[in-house]
Amino acid sequence: MKGIIFTEFFDMVEQKFGYEMVDTLLNESDLPSGGIYTTVGTYDHKEMVNLLVTLNQKTEIPLSLLLQTFGRYLFQKFTEIYSHLIHKAPDAFTFLGSIDNYIHVEVKKLYPDAELPHFAIERLDDNTLVMNYLSIRKMPDLAYGLIEGAMLHFGEKATITQELLTQDGSHVKFVIIKQYAGNRNS
Repeated sequence: MKGIIFTEFFDMVEQKFGYEMVDTLLNESDLPSGGIYTTVGTYDHKEMVNLLVTLNQKTEIPLSLLLQTFGRYLFQKFTEIYSHLIHKAPDAFTFLGSIDNYIHVEVKKLYPDAELPHFAIERLDDNTLVMNYLSIRKMPDLAYGLIEGAMLHFGEKATITQELLTQDGSHVKFVIIKQYAGNRNS
């Protein structure tokens, strides 16, 4: 897992829970790296799992909610860091549909050793997008939060459902249905 994910995680933890919590996570989590991360470094994703488990134990916030919250936070950060990639899309579905064929290709140019999740996309109609998430890291709740972050960024509302296709969370189907305010025919 790229170090930028770790550094942004600690930024989020500091914003939401204070520096003392960051210190607690660094001291009480099993971190073979010693908790020293650079944005371009690569680290075992199990360290992120350890950090999340410790944060869950300290806050009693469910792991799924912590990951979704981090996903939303991370997407907002990505809009600042990678604005040149994100702002090319006119709407959330266009952006989400471009993740594997454009966004991840560009990310791989920056970080050739990045191990990214795979998203198989199926656009059923103008209002429905199906995203099949496949990842050895098994963090579909993070993906859920990133999807929510994309919808928020583009000012769109949607209902997002997720269905585990494998029990371990390595393959999950997301169905995203846009919601419209008021009557579209008026």
